[in-house]
Amino acid sequence: MPVKEHKPTTPSQRTHTSLDRSGLDKKQPEKALTIPSKSKAGRNVDGRITARHRGGGHKRRIRLVDFKRNKDDIEAKVAAIEYDPGRSAHLALLHYVDGEKRYILAPQELEKGQMVISGEVVPIRPGNCLPLGQIPVGTVVHNVELQPGRGGQIARGAGSAARVAAREGNYVHLHLPSGEVRLVLTECRATVGRVSNVDHINVRDGKAGRARWRSRRPHVRGSAMNPVDHPHGGGEGKAPIGHPSPLSPWGKKTLGKITRNRKKASNKYIVRSRRSKR
Repeated sequence: MPVKEHKPTTPSQRTHTSLDRSGLDKKQPEKALTIPSKSKAGRNVDGRITARHRGGGHKRRIRLVDFKRNKDDIEAKVAAIEYDPGRSAHLALLHYVDGEKRYILAPQELEKGQMVISGEVVPIRPGNCLPLGQIPVGTVVHNVELQPGRGGQIARGAGSAARVAAREGNYVHLHLPSGEVRLVLTECRATVGRVSNVDHINVRDGKAGRARWRSRRPHVRGSAMNPVDHPHGGGEGKAPIGHPSPLSPWGKKTLGKITRNRKKASNKYIVRSRRSKR
């Protein structure tokens, strides 16, 4: 999907780039597959802010996406490729031959009118879903399960994909987008292909207002604050932070600090860490 540049009629248009969505179906979402979305503005049940810099934004409806792909051996026709305001990837609306409709993440090469299917033994084509043990080594996949039947959790963002690197007993070596190599059970399912909307990373907002439309409030640098508000604050002009390592507003180490539990049970499934040199 190509990136469009705009005439610099305003300061924000000068640096703004957007995606050409002419290839998407301009239709309302399937109402039965959407639910209302109530903005929490980063608050918990007590009304206290637990996630900063969130609030406002355009009204949306949540699309119910089928991450499990558990409707086996029944073909479905791609009725539409749609925009989803709640995620970076596009969605594909499937019409199954038995009359059911579902949304799935649209792979890059999937087009309107094609047929897709999920099951234990299905063709290796973009959009088809099958267990990792049935997928040839070297195949690019997305929407990968970590536990059989739980639904896809890995490689779901725009343009992301994992690669089946090797097969060893009951496990598959999966090369993740972060560079990590992880063991995943052969019974876990994955969808063939790369997630659509690869050029999403090349979009530039051009103005702060577009971030506000996505419910993102301003993020103020700690070095621009006073000493009472942030450990990096104070000083004359652009002063250094004055600490051996960057700190959060609450004085905790950040920006590179490893927060993963060294005793986490799933560590044994990591063959190569994403932090190791590739």
